[in-house]
Amino acid sequence: MTTIHDVAQAAGVSISTVSYALSGKRSIAASTRQRVTDAVERLGYRPHAGARMLAGARTNILALSAPIRPDNHQPTQMRFVTAVVEAARRRDYDVLLLATDDEVSGIRRVASSSLVDGVVAIGVATVDERVDLVRELDLPAGFIGIPQGVDDLACIDLDFAAAAAESVDRLADAGHRSIGVIGHPASYGERDTGFIRRFDDAFATRADGRGVETLTVAADLGRASAVRAFDDLRERLPGMTALVLHCSEPTAEAVLQRVRRLGLEMPRDLSVLAACASYPADEFEPALDTIPLPIDEMCSRAVEAAFERIDGRLDTGVELIAPTYLAKGSVSGPARAS
Repeated sequence: MTTIHDVAQAAGVSISTVSYALSGKRSIAASTRQRVTDAVERLGYRPHAGARMLAGARTNILALSAPIRPDNHQPTQMRFVTAVVEAARRRDYDVLLLATDDEVSGIRRVASSSLVDGVVAIGVATVDERVDLVRELDLPAGFIGIPQGVDDLACIDLDFAAAAAESVDRLADAGHRSIGVIGHPASYGERDTGFIRRFDDAFATRADGRGVETLTVAADLGRASAVRAFDDLRERLPGMTALVLHCSEPTAEAVLQRVRRLGLEMPRDLSVLAACASYPADEFEPALDTIPLPIDEMCSRAVEAAFERIDGRLDTGVELIAPTYLAKGSVSGPARAS
């Protein structure tokens, strides 16, 4: 994990001197340049955008690492892409989309060829290979998501744990003691997508603390899977009086259609809450109480975090955005078990 700092230390010079030696922007002594070159070769350091930026030369291009996977809900993915592009354009930057499944090779390729000044990463796993890579490359980065062990990096996300606790509290305060959850595809959990674990763990902990029985059933993409997940919940949780939709918009739509076809009225027979929704749940019929996923804010802050590092301001750490609850009338006290 060789950085420009390591090169400077090995060569016995300042970081700015290493930058000048690599960029050729200023004239330096031949012996000094040779010490830097020797250190670069010995340590295996590859000059990248960071070296150019210290010397004042930038590409004004930001990479967006956004792996496209078969189980992704593409409209939601594109909302993230669009929000990153809009945030970058406000700083007169273009965005280079890296959509390959192999996130590491994409970032390494554009960084080693000096195509970009920094990177924003989405689709973040708890253990994410991109974390060590941006450290190795000294590449300015902003992560939308919270991988483990990132005190030295800039990471922004919704506080999914707080959103989960808020969901339980709203329903428990209304009198519900049996709450079902429709979750994202099981494959998200299998690859340890960070926000899934944080939401599920916090939901279970708060439900246990409030004396609420709960069950989460994952729904794969597609209407049939959504219907099966809801029917499974009703069978395995017969006292269910409230439902949390922690899933994509098409899954939520399919579940609500199933609710109506079964003759259940919301919220009289079933209170429904959309948690961390990437869609406008107030457009459903009926409109749903919602904890929105603040995609625009998350992306804007991640882009700004990358720019802060590009500009040499190395503020790091995890920033969690507090959840907001929008009451639309889809939650009330349980009249009867459904």
